[in-house]
This record gives sequence, C-alpha cells and structure tokens, in this order.
Amino acid sequence: MATSPVEAGRPRTATVRLGVFSPSVVLGVAAQTGALARAGLRVEEIAVSSSSQQFSLLLEGELDAVLTSPDNVISYRQSSANPLGRSADVRILAAVDRGLGLSLFAAPGVDPGTGLRGGVLGVDVPTSGFAFAAYELLARRGLRRLAHYTVEPMGTTPMRAKALIANRCTMTMLNAGSDLRAEDAGCTRVSRASSMGLYVGTVLAARGTDIDRDLPALRALTTTVVSTCRALAAKPQGETASMVTRARLGLDAHGTARYLATLADRVEGLIPDARLDDASLYTLRMLRARHAEPRVPVDADPGLVDERFLAFTG
Repeated sequence: MATSPVEAGRPRTATVRLGVFSPSVVLGVAAQTGALARAGLRVEEIAVSSSSQQFSLLLEGELDAVLTSPDNVISYRQSSANPLGRSADVRILAAVDRGLGLSLFAAPGVDPGTGLRGGVLGVDVPTSGFAFAAYELLARRGLRRLAHYTVEPMGTTPMRAKALIANRCTMTMLNAGSDLRAEDAGCTRVSRASSMGLYVGTVLAARGTDIDRDLPALRALTTTVVSTCRALAAKPQGETASMVTRARLGLDAHGTARYLATLADRVEGLIPDARLDDASLYTLRMLRARHAEPRVPVDADPGLVDERFLAFTG
C-alpha cells in the first residue's frame, strides 16, 4: 500500500491494491460520488484470472485486499488443501453481497432437464467458492460430480460466461451482470444459489499482517464500501449508479435496470449491515462439508471475521 505526499495541506492519499474478479459497481459508484476521495483513498482494481491467482498475489503482498467468495477465505484460512497448498491468516472485513443473482446456467441450446447429464461444468477452481454451490445445485437435480458430469477450470465469472455462450462448457455459475449477458445470449438460468438458503457471494478480505500494518486505510475502505452498499440498497436506480453500471458491465438499459434492482433485493442483493450472518455461514459450512475434499467438518472460527471493521460501519 502506498501513500502520496502531502500537497498544499491536503491529507495523504492511500492507494489500495484490490484484487477483483469482475468490475465492481460498488467501487465505481464510490469513486464517481467522491466517497473514496473523501476517505483519502485511491483504489487500484486489479483483475485476476482465478481465485488461486488472487490469493497468490494477496499472500505474496502484491495485493492489499480482495473482493472474493467467503468460501475462498475459509479455504485459505483453515486448510492447506487449496490450489496453493498452504494456509494463511486471511480475514473477512465485511460481507458485501448475497450473490447478485448467482445461478447455475446452461449453455445455449442445452435442455436444462436432460442436457446437463454427461456435460462439462466450468468452474473457477474445483475446490472452493462457487464450485461448491454448483455441485450442490446439480446434486439436487440428481447429478453427481464425476459420475454424471466432468469439471474443468475456466477462470473468473466473466471468463466462464464467455465460455458458456461459446458452448465451451455445458453449465457454470454466473452472477453480477454476467448472468444477464448470458441470458441475452440464449443461456438458461437453471437454478439460483438462493434456493439453498441464505448465502453470501462476496466479501472484502485481507491478510492479518496487512490489516495490522494498514489498519487506517483498510478501515476507511471498509467503511466506504459499506456506506456505498447501504446507499445503493436503499436507492439503486439513481443516475450515477446507472451510468457506472453501463460503463463497467456493458449492459443495455434493460440489463442495467435489472442489475440495479438486484442490488436492492433482500435475498440476493447488497448487504447493508456488512455482517456475515449465522444462516449464511451455515450454508457455506454445509457446502464445504458436503463437497470439499477431504470432507471434514468446518469448525467454528471466531477469527474468520475481523470485528474491528464492522464496529466502524455504523
């Protein structure tokens, strides 16, 4: 994390290197409204190609924080059975959203009733995150991994959306605008992650060592993200939000309106109080207990969420 020199009495500006999978409308709105500048922050959004790359950069100190699936934090915090083969003190600073439409999708021309069997499931990585949600949704349709379909890593959500539209995979999990583009391209929404129970799709997270070193900047980032989420959940259809959504996600007017409505949805939208609630944590633990390998119970972890940050979000 870097700071700019004091200029004409102005406070220093901290630059936060943030690893993201998809362009963040929340951050775009925070920048456009001046909320980041008022907090003394400049956020450098660094697009990553997979969660394993994201956490490699985070653990190597190349990123200061990440927007990621909470299950990825659990994976790298509680076990070395992850793509990097090591664990680390990574913590959730705030829960951001409940999936933003996260759903299992079938490729164009694929019958969701009969065409998934024998197909290819595209995932980020097979051992964490949205992959577990996909395994569960498919299991509820009577389809078991390896027995009834194969699994192939295909990168982040926007990358998987392109692969699905091009029929390079049969099915995948999509959200955050990529789901809307896929529908427009003829893909079918098969089932929603929210059908499994309360779910959290995205959290803001960082390494313990970076938190201790950069506490004021990360606290300012968390507060700004949470306040922006709260404002968007209360009034999502504003001109600034529409402009940012169109620019960042490449959606047309109809898609933009649908996306902004999702932000305010109580089941799948933004999380105004930033808390990883017990019911959502239960869903995450259930998915990991059923689909992680080795299949071991996920113990309660009081250090998973750094409560110091939520105390400043109001």
